[in-house]
Amino acid sequence: MPLAIYVLGLMIFSMTTSEFMVAGIMPSLSEEFGVSVAAIGYLISAYAAGMIIGGPLLTVGLLKVPRKKAFLALSTVFLIGQTLGALAPNYELMMAARIIIGVASSACFGVSIAIALTLVRPEASGRAASIVLGGLMVATAVGLPAAMLFDQYLGWRASFWAVVVLVLVSGTMGLLLIPKSPKEESQTISLRGELAEFKNRHLWAAFATSMLIIGATFAAFSYFSPILTDVAGFSASMVPLLLGVYGVATVIGNTITGRLADRYMMPIMTIGLVVLTGALIMFGLFAEHQVVAVIAVIVIGLVGVSMNPPMVTRVARASNGGSLVNTFHVSVVNFGIVVGSTIGGLTIDHGYGLASPLWVGAVLAVLGLLSLIPYLKKTPAPADSAAVPEKTCA
Repeated sequence: MPLAIYVLGLMIFSMTTSEFMVAGIMPSLSEEFGVSVAAIGYLISAYAAGMIIGGPLLTVGLLKVPRKKAFLALSTVFLIGQTLGALAPNYELMMAARIIIGVASSACFGVSIAIALTLVRPEASGRAASIVLGGLMVATAVGLPAAMLFDQYLGWRASFWAVVVLVLVSGTMGLLLIPKSPKEESQTISLRGELAEFKNRHLWAAFATSMLIIGATFAAFSYFSPILTDVAGFSASMVPLLLGVYGVATVIGNTITGRLADRYMMPIMTIGLVVLTGALIMFGLFAEHQVVAVIAVIVIGLVGVSMNPPMVTRVARASNGGSLVNTFHVSVVNFGIVVGSTIGGLTIDHGYGLASPLWVGAVLAVLGLLSLIPYLKKTPAPADSAAVPEKTCA
């Protein structure tokens, strides 16, 4: 793998840490700005809204910009937004900062994946995607706990400044290490051509499966904390450790699926969804048993968001692998997060119990499995040169 791909992964790690860390430092932000914890929760929603809506729109505006320049421009926008958050004197400016970095993050995800796919041969696209998206997994296992430690010992602003430094380092390394593609620099990307990709029903089928996989995972993950404390009976001090174990499981799962995605894309998603469904049902039935709860958390980590590499590979094979398609895929994934967490919350609010989101996740996982059925008998080639750009650098 070219070193530039690891740089892209570092940038995704930095941005995803910024996305997750607000959830870990809610009390400090609430006290700082004199607002409720629920109001701080809206900062998370604002970030997600920026990713879902703003990311594709910004990507459209950058379609004719060479991808390396687009990556650097988006990194700069994110850097400005994160700095604004670190300096924010009030809630309103923090809200503006979260929207800015949400928009920049979504577009940067899409551009980063598109760049990664041009740096390797088609048969290595899944592994390249796993390294880039590995930044997301590592942010769960390392970035979020580190941000919480910064908050506890140095104050919440220190956690924001730490991300500023990471983005600055990642952007500088990207400037030096991401190569220019002569082919890309000379081509003109047509918005009409990019939009034409969305007429492909197979691409929408891939989007649907991705949304359901992530929705199933986050229906459970969003409520791990209250389930583990109030249902399974773990102490509050144990929850960060268990979430760290979950994060490590996602890293391991992502590494495995990344190496296998190019050859076994559909089997990975099929088996993964079967295992995910089983884990969620087991967790829902025996949530009060601590051993079962720990096993379920680990399994969900191994087969949930860890299916990102085959998901990205499938989208790339069903399309041109361009920035707009990849950014829209990021929006679809974030929509899955919203769907899973929202429906899970509604079941709790309607009196079905704290464990009810686990059953929501199981239903979404089953729907994801059903969405794969029309494609199970198809055996696409490991790589399609029309779907994934050829390698353009040594």
